[in-house]
Amino acid sequence: MSVKFEKWQGLGNDFIILYDDIATSDLAIKMCDRNFGVGADGLFCPTKSDIADIGWKFFNSDGTIAQMCGNGIRCFAKFARKQGLINKDKFSVETLAGVKMPTILENGNVLVDMGIPNFKKEEIPVICDDVLNFTVEGYEASAVSMGNPHCVIFTDEDGENLAKTIGPKIEINPMFPQKTNVEFINIISNNRIKMNVWERGCGITLACGTGACASVAAGVKKGLISNIVDVVLPGGILNIEYKDDEHIYMQGSANLSFIGEY
Repeated sequence: MSVKFEKWQGLGNDFIILYDDIATSDLAIKMCDRNFGVGADGLFCPTKSDIADIGWKFFNSDGTIAQMCGNGIRCFAKFARKQGLINKDKFSVETLAGVKMPTILENGNVLVDMGIPNFKKEEIPVICDDVLNFTVEGYEASAVSMGNPHCVIFTDEDGENLAKTIGPKIEINPMFPQKTNVEFINIISNNRIKMNVWERGCGITLACGTGACASVAAGVKKGLISNIVDVVLPGGILNIEYKDDEHIYMQGSANLSFIGEY
């Protein structure tokens, strides 16, 4: 079988987008393989939706289903507009984390209403007493869901090293029944943080949009940072705003890398 696709990236977080609704777990594993396939952090395709302008089907590189992906939805928004699947710059996308609203801006960036962060431990899910203050693998942490689970750790240590060494352990820690993404945050200033991430189902990535949102949400709730923050990731910068209505807005780039056939 021949599969035509487009390769997109948002701050180096890269994705394969199929033109048709043929994405499967097995195909994601094969195509995302960086040695024997195309190579990507995830694979998705457009689908029809009864509750939004368009839907998507999304798989991590290990074949697991992902509820949501912040960098991915920016890429998906520009893909859908480019392909004529959507004829407006602001539209709704049905995801497993609910309906999200991306807006393609004049400068080419995409602004996304990522919804309201969830701090209910049974819905994240996480097993602890206080979601904003608990200890896992020897580190003080906070848990929050952006439609997918996140464990946020504010630290003065080297976040890149922690993501590689501690991230895999926390991902599968029994405290997180559905596993978790893990963010290690160095606070640079009140409105600027540095983030390194170990993503559930992917491992080390250059950026994580939902992780950036989760980190800002946790930081604001803990009184550590302001509500408008530049999140510095290995692949670039995301601007995150945590508004008074509790919604989090994410703005960042999304770019086509190439078109191919697998």
